Amino acid sequence: MEYSVSELAQAAGLSIDTIRYYQSMGLLAAPERRGRRAVYSAAHLERLRLIRSLAGRGLSLKLVGVLLDRGSSESGDRELLAAIEEQADEPSYSGRELAECAGIPHSLLVSVEKSGLVEGQEDEAGRRLYSEADLHAAHGALKLLAYGFPLTKLLALAVRHDRAVRKSVDEAIDLFDDYVRKGSGGQDHEDPETVADAFKEILPAITGLIAHHFQRVLINRALKRLKQSGEKGTLEAALKVASKNRVGLRWQ
Repeated sequence: MEYSVSELAQAAGLSIDTIRYYQSMGLLAAPERRGRRAVYSAAHLERLRLIRSLAGRGLSLKLVGVLLDRGSSESGDRELLAAIEEQADEPSYSGRELAECAGIPHSLLVSVEKSGLVEGQEDEAGRRLYSEADLHAAHGALKLLAYGFPLTKLLALAVRHDRAVRKSVDEAIDLFDDYVRKGSGGQDHEDPETVADAFKEILPAITGLIAHHFQRVLINRALKRLKQSGEKGTLEAALKVASKNRVGLRWQ
């Protein structure tokens, strides 16, 4: 069956603008051209329904794109997708609402979004939404600024960290795909529930390992600098603080 863009939008229950937005993100293939006419197929409609289903579970459009690119199907990865969704906070703030609650200019949030440091969860219309966890993160960033850290230098450091993290995350996903989802035989795991349970167990474990490693390295290197500076009083105070503080990570 063939559709015009308006017919496709009606069949999928989406707006024409949303369809074009999905195309601009690479989520939906371009239509065939029949002279001046753009023609969509049943495969386009099925793809839109899958995108809508995944996005409706709370997954960002970027994550939907990753899953679709990896060849995931709604039936094959249903348990894993549900497990991913469980770990995501329900978004409840628009960008303006988040900025207002955090006490920051909306223009600042927009700038941070453009730098790629903040990723709101995109709805079907491409609007960015944020959760309580995002609000807590914004409050944490404000604490750093309150201590006098220059915003430009903090952002530059954050961008470098973000690039390194994304590379590590992509490699971690590849490892999960190769050794958990596909297993040693290179075939998809026969039991989707087992894969989902593995994800639920691995995610907090790896998050804890990363947080512990970052804090341990930060403390040890900070103490080393204090020793080299010869500031005995400051070093003694820092050692007391370091001995009492550790990562407070609670997975809910």
